[in-house]
Amino acid sequence: MRLIAETLACRRSGRRIFSGLSFTLADGDALVVTGRNGAGKSSLLAILAGRLRPESGRLRAEGIGERTIPETLHVVGHRDGLKGALTAQENLAFARDLLGDAAMAPREALARLGLAHAAGLPVGYLSAGQRRRVALARLLVCRRPLWLLDEPTAALDAASQAMLAGLMREHLAAGGLVVAATHQALGLDDARRLSIEAYRPARPSPDAAAEDWA
Repeated sequence: MRLIAETLACRRSGRRIFSGLSFTLADGDALVVTGRNGAGKSSLLAILAGRLRPESGRLRAEGIGERTIPETLHVVGHRDGLKGALTAQENLAFARDLLGDAAMAPREALARLGLAHAAGLPVGYLSAGQRRRVALARLLVCRRPLWLLDEPTAALDAASQAMLAGLMREHLAAGGLVVAATHQALGLDDARRLSIEAYRPARPSPDAAAEDWA
C-alpha cells in the first residue's frame, strides 16, 4: 500500500487550519505528526480517515484494489470508542464483526496488551489506562494496513507505552503503515516527522480574508 497526500489544506468553522501538506508513505513507513494544540494534527487524521473533506489538495492510495482508503485503516482517537456496558472481550468481538477480516482472537489481543484478566469485565469498570489498552487491542483483532493513532499514549504508563511501541514496530515490519499524532515520544526511531504549525499568511494584503488572521 502507498498513501499519497498532495498539498492538503484544511479549513474548519471558516478558519484556515493548515495548507500545503504533502507526504508519501509506503509499506513499513511511520509518520509522526507533531505541533502545538490547535495546529491541526487531529484534523489531518480526520482527513486521512475520510471523516473530513480537505479544503483543497488530494489524497489517494495505491495497491488497495477495489477498497476505499477508509476500508484499509484502523483509527484510535482521543475517545476510546468503547461501550461501557460491554465487557472488554465483547467490545473487541463487536469491532471484529463490524470491520471484518478477522485476525487475532479478542482474548489473545487483550493478553498482548496485558489485559487477559480483564476480558470478562465491563469496560465501564476499568481504569482510563485499561480502557485505552482495550481500544488499542482493536488494532489486533482485524487486519488493516493503515493505523491512524491520535495521542495513542494518553493514559498509558511507561510499561504500556513500551508495549504499544512493540506492537507498532511489529506492524511496520509486516508492511503496515502508521500515522500518529502525538506530543510524546513513541519509540519509533526510524519514523518520519511532520511538524504542523498554525497557518498564517506570510504578510497581510488589502483583500486578505479576516478569518485567516483570527
